[in-house]
Amino acid sequence: MDYNFSEIEKKWQARWAKEKPFKAENNSTKPKYYVLDMFPYPSGAGLHVGHPLGYIASDIMARYRRHKGFNVLHPMGYDSFGLPAEQYAIQTGQHPALTTQENIQRYREQLDKIGFSFDWDREVRTSDPEYYKWTQWIFIQLFNSWYNKESDKAEDIKTLIAEFEKKGNSAVNASCDEGTKKFTALEWKAFSEKKKSDVLMHYRIAYLGEAYVNWCPALGTVLANDEVKDGVSERGGHPVERKLMKQWSMRITAYANRLLEDLNKIDWPESLKESQRYWLGKSVGTSLRFQLKNSEDKIEVFTTRPDTIFGVSFLTLAPEHELVEKITTAEQKNQVTDYITKSKNRSERERQAEVTKVSGVFTGAYAEHPFTGNKIPVWIGDYVLAGYGTGAVMAVPGHDSRDYAFAKNFNLPIPEVVQGGDITKESYDAKEGKLINSDFLNGLEVKAALKNSIEEIEKRGLGKSKINFRLRDAVFGRQRYWGEPIPVYYKNDIPYVLAENELPLVLPEVDKFLPTEDGEPPLARAKNWKYKGEFEYELTTMPGWAGSSWYFLRYMDALNDKTFADRTLSDYWQNVDLYIGGSEHATGHLLYVRFWTKFLFDLNHISVDEPAKKLINQGMIQGTSAMVYRVNNSNKIVSAGLKNNYDTTSIHIDVNIVENNVVNVEALKKWRDDFANAEFELEDGKLLAGSAVEKMSKRWYNVVTPDLICQKFGADTLRLYEMFLGPLEQSKPWNTNGITGVSGFLKKLWRLFYQNNTFTVSEEEPTKAELKTLHKTIKKITEDIERFSFNTSVSNFMICVNELGEQKCNKRAILEKLILLVSPYAPHIAEELWESLGHTESISTAPFPEFNEAYLTEDSFIYPVSFNGKTRFQLDLSATLTAQEVEKIVMENEQISKYLEGKTPKKIIVVPKKIVNIVI
Repeated sequence: MDYNFSEIEKKWQARWAKEKPFKAENNSTKPKYYVLDMFPYPSGAGLHVGHPLGYIASDIMARYRRHKGFNVLHPMGYDSFGLPAEQYAIQTGQHPALTTQENIQRYREQLDKIGFSFDWDREVRTSDPEYYKWTQWIFIQLFNSWYNKESDKAEDIKTLIAEFEKKGNSAVNASCDEGTKKFTALEWKAFSEKKKSDVLMHYRIAYLGEAYVNWCPALGTVLANDEVKDGVSERGGHPVERKLMKQWSMRITAYANRLLEDLNKIDWPESLKESQRYWLGKSVGTSLRFQLKNSEDKIEVFTTRPDTIFGVSFLTLAPEHELVEKITTAEQKNQVTDYITKSKNRSERERQAEVTKVSGVFTGAYAEHPFTGNKIPVWIGDYVLAGYGTGAVMAVPGHDSRDYAFAKNFNLPIPEVVQGGDITKESYDAKEGKLINSDFLNGLEVKAALKNSIEEIEKRGLGKSKINFRLRDAVFGRQRYWGEPIPVYYKNDIPYVLAENELPLVLPEVDKFLPTEDGEPPLARAKNWKYKGEFEYELTTMPGWAGSSWYFLRYMDALNDKTFADRTLSDYWQNVDLYIGGSEHATGHLLYVRFWTKFLFDLNHISVDEPAKKLINQGMIQGTSAMVYRVNNSNKIVSAGLKNNYDTTSIHIDVNIVENNVVNVEALKKWRDDFANAEFELEDGKLLAGSAVEKMSKRWYNVVTPDLICQKFGADTLRLYEMFLGPLEQSKPWNTNGITGVSGFLKKLWRLFYQNNTFTVSEEEPTKAELKTLHKTIKKITEDIERFSFNTSVSNFMICVNELGEQKCNKRAILEKLILLVSPYAPHIAEELWESLGHTESISTAPFPEFNEAYLTEDSFIYPVSFNGKTRFQLDLSATLTAQEVEKIVMENEQISKYLEGKTPKKIIVVPKKIVNIVI
């Protein structure tokens, strides 16, 4: 029987679909193991070979844990709301639901062909009303909650209202909007319903408020920071501007400190933790107010370096700061207006990252230094963000590199107030040195000056010490169609949430998927879509990250129509033991899912406050592009080795018509019309292609699909090869040329069981050498999997099979265990050979082989016997002998007299299991 991977893989994929051996049990005495992949957005392009990398790694771990006796939850679903399907709908008129369904079918076909052990009965789709019913329910809980700083957790809004009714808000310690006004209990009771609603919005975790957003007119929607790059939308490259809009937002800032501190208790990559730490941006400092000249207004700043107060030579406001328009003089108005317009096209993320790009405009206004009374010019600059701190900075160019670059660019004074650097060359930013030119701080070290300056600022009533975070509240509403409807309606201009029994609020049908002519979101096109036929619904939809912020919980109880997950089941599964996905989600999904998990924990809906114990970021598989070379101003294509003989231009071609760098010329002619009648200059009868490692993309024609590899080489070969390419966390280029080695390995493995189409496994007892090879491999594979070193496992399999082949091993006692080791990596061939060995049950839950060190211990040792350092003969002796016993046997050996030549040894050196040396 030949190794017919195509028939074998079809057979077992069909068997798995029917018998469901990977179904997780909800009531099990086994220990649980929850392994999760970041679920994909089902795009029209389908999967390329780079996408399954993480899925294969997680599947190896899921299969391994089943072998080790765990009850494994390994689900899969689809993050099926998204802008691409909506853009396609706008272009073609096809409903996003139809596009999404077609794409999901394509993904499912591809995933099934690779042989993943997913529990498909738990599949979720974020665009399914039965799923987003619970996303809407979570929104309602967020709306009906506030963050109590005293208890350091979210609580029901009713407890806050009760406090307002008793004492007003003077004693309330809550996460709320800056500048929330104080009121008494009597005033609260006298407020109208609308006023009460407005006040509560300052406290709710899901709230409606004004926020600066990334507005994309072409897409008609607000974009998240990570959806904007270089001032344009990541999708489509459309211009994006900063705009103040009324938006639904999430008060994630309430959780900033917990999100930061709890990074210490999860096993996530340090680089990812650092990204989150930076994004959260905790800083300890003080607020400080500067009185504007000829005005009653004050500019409040937040600074972490109040010790440098005497080094302030100008103030810089964010272009969006509320005072800019008010304080700008008539002479500066045009310049300021132009600058604000330009700044609108840059995202906050860009403005933070581009430290070398210096720009700004003088407003014409001045402020008064709070200690010296000196006149300080007020500028605007887009390196200051409206959302961070107060949207204003006291610029100390002598001791801050960005202020220094600004001052140098605009020829502003650079006072020195901390000794230690040379400010003629660069700013001295270090928090060490003595204060100079600083009045009452002179002579103090920085640490003491920080303390004294804060005390003096508070004593004079100029500000107070505080902790600040870079993190901003998350804008939640999106002006688009294809997303979860926000379960809110408006009555007398007051937002109300739907009752739980009114969920889900299903997306209505619309005639077009575009905003209306007067700029309303697409949901405004829905006819007769009103709450109880009378009240207007919220017209924005939820962002792409909403459904993915809790999906790990839904997998625990995917079909429950009474709650998002039964508490007994969420208590059993708790959180994810291993989460695998891309590092690009560090400050998006991975921050939001932590936020929602903590919130649900606070309200006692779940028993864990982190979504995943361990997380691995898989690297990217890059494409290896293929190029041919056209001689300029001609129709001649030359082989890669000849290109330097001509003036040529490289042209990317489809990698699938190239094999081992040789282009299939006939296929090239058919691929594109401009090659059909080309003249080809070959090398040794071949057209050789050039190559380059680039992102796998349709643009470079370097996309290789898993379907093609499965068809040519089989899914088991694909799985092994993706692991063999290198460490899971590293990026590496795809090269189909290298796959034949892995394909050959599987054929060798097959031949250990079948010779000349005959099953040749014997029941004979294995030899010591065979047992040693097996147990050496068990040890290495177990260690490899436990430390996620899947690439070294493939190498170890190859070594093992080669050794067993040399030993002509066909013993059941060896091969049965070997195939169990291979099973997590190459499950189809493992199932087939397992069945050939006479088993009727799936291999998937058979116990994993246990390592026995005794088989690696040698029974005997061949001693080299030397005379004055020269080896003369060898003796095979028991490995358990002592040095004295070895010496006795050696000296009694008949060969000794020949080399002693009648002499008496001066010294006999015996090192057990190493050497015997006789000195004469």
